This record gives sequence, structure tokens and C-alpha cells, in this order.
Amino acid sequence: MSGQVRLTVIGCSGSYPGPDSPASCYLVEADDETGRTWRIVLDMGNGALGVLQRYVDPLLIDAVLLSHLHADHCVDMTSYYVLRKWHPTGPQPPIPVFGPKGTGRRLAKAYDLPKRPGMREEFAFSTYTGPINLGPFVITPTAVEHPVAAYGLRIEAHGKVIAYSGDTAETDVLLDIAADADLFVCEAAFRDGVENPPGVHITGVHAGEYATKARVKKLVVTHVPPWHDPDDALREARSAYDGPTELAATGSVYEV
Repeated sequence: MSGQVRLTVIGCSGSYPGPDSPASCYLVEADDETGRTWRIVLDMGNGALGVLQRYVDPLLIDAVLLSHLHADHCVDMTSYYVLRKWHPTGPQPPIPVFGPKGTGRRLAKAYDLPKRPGMREEFAFSTYTGPINLGPFVITPTAVEHPVAAYGLRIEAHGKVIAYSGDTAETDVLLDIAADADLFVCEAAFRDGVENPPGVHITGVHAGEYATKARVKKLVVTHVPPWHDPDDALREARSAYDGPTELAATGSVYEV
């Protein structure tokens, strides 16, 4: 895989797990100059850890980056905590976990742990402040528009770019996150032509418009809730972007 960056869709269901997919989770892999493969996980929503094990030993993950702290993007970190703490080979060394302010406290509360140590013996928590260097990766978090603190992520390695919107309402910062990206994984939780709550999500049409304006090479539409038809989101996106466009699906692999 030298010189390539690979994204595997682990979970892509919006807001809660669906019959065909866990909630949000993506595995991103790239080799460094020695040939060692680095693996990072973007989000760990409901049901994601189970499916992740089809594609990688969870003990081989180098870092987790949480876009925000809604349950459908982070709650399976509680199961990952159990795996790392009680594994038969012994407690595992803490790995980096990046997220909004209060991530460690939020996850400890989710598992009913005391604030100290919480999960700090299993995870080394860091708050997003600027670009992150991990092996061959440079990850740039950018605050987006959502009811809680939330971030889109721009992942660069070997001259390739994967952009991930996370959850966001309309915001021009998506153009910076996705600028000239080889792959843009963008949410489309809302439908076009209906009255949607402000400040929460975007539609497939919005995703397509951002992809066009940002000059991305490929668009993958994700985070469609089970109560919507994902084909509608795909049609909306294709109406606003004439480049290659697909629906995210569990197990789909993209190499750039």
C-alpha cells in the first residue's frame, strides 16, 4: 500500500445504527517511509467496534479521532475501553484519542466511571487545537456548525487528501476542509425541499454543491438516517455535482 491512502467504511448510518450499517466510523490506513502501516479511526459510533474487527485487529489502531460527542459518533469508545483494559494479553498501552474539549469526561460518564482516572489509563486524550501529525498523516481539524462542538477533518498523506465533513449544517469552512480533495466523505442527513431544523445537518444537494465548489475528485455521501431513502440523498448530490459520486456502504474501500 506504499504511497496510497485507504479508507474503509465501517459504519455510515446517520443518527443511529441501521439494519445494514453501524453508526459513523471510518478506518484510514497509510504506510510510512519504513513500510509500517499506520491506522487511524474516524469516529466510533453505535455498533462500530464489532464491524471494525472484520477489517483490523482493534489493538493495531494507532489513534482515534472523534468529530464530536454525540452518541452515534463516539459511544462505542466505551466498548473499546473494555477491550483495551481487560484484554487477555493484559492492559494495553494508552493510544491517542483526539476530540472536542471534554472528550475524556464525556466517555467516562458514558461508562459510569469516576472522573479520575476515567479512561485515561487506556486513552491519551487531546483536545483539537491545530494540525496533528501521526506517522504519515497530517490531520487538520476545523470547527463546523452543529448543536455541539463538532469538527470536520482533513487527512493528508503522500500528497493525497481525504476530507470528512463530520456532522455539520451549512458552512463555508467545508470548502477549506474539502479543497481539491481526492475523496470527500460528506454527510447528507437532511432531505432537500422540506423544512429542516436550522444548524444541524445538510442535504445531498448541499453536499454536491460543496463538492463542486471545492473541486473534489470524488464524493461519497454518508450519514443518511435509516428513516430516509439513501438513494434520494445520492440523487440530490448528483444533481449538484457531476463528478464521481457514491453512497457510503459498510465494507466499501476507497484507495487514493
